[in-house]
Amino acid sequence: MNYYAFTDSPIGPLLLHSDGSTLTGLYMNTPGRPTHGEDWTENERVEPVRAAIKQLREYFSGSRREFDLPLRMQGTAFQERVWRALGKIPFGETWSYGKLAQRIGNPNASRAVGLANGANPISIVVPCHRVIGANGTLTGYGGGLNRKRWLLTHEGCSFKS
Repeated sequence: MNYYAFTDSPIGPLLLHSDGSTLTGLYMNTPGRPTHGEDWTENERVEPVRAAIKQLREYFSGSRREFDLPLRMQGTAFQERVWRALGKIPFGETWSYGKLAQRIGNPNASRAVGLANGANPISIVVPCHRVIGANGTLTGYGGGLNRKRWLLTHEGCSFKS
């Protein structure tokens, strides 16, 4: 069974997806975001969704720096390697696309890393917003640069506007 729920946040409504045992998606209210099918059930009480909403509220209030949620992310082997590396970027830090490429053992793959980063299905929890340009500037973000700026400022990260 597939579940979904919406929750409010300081950066707008968030859509959560779950298979009932793991969180499978967390999307911002942006054009082109995934939706849910007719066979999906709206339920914010199913455990992965309930836990995600609680932890997101704690994150946005400033009392949580790390998430502890069961996740299931499906992509190519390369995407999944990038997504695992994203999870290792500490709260309050930013990495460049080049550093992320080095961390996955493919230092010449900055552009491919950027594409994989943009395909991250579980935003915020898997912190794709913590990846910035090599010169310290904000670069593209599926949720929009205003949301990226808000998230990085919330975490106390340094970047160039």
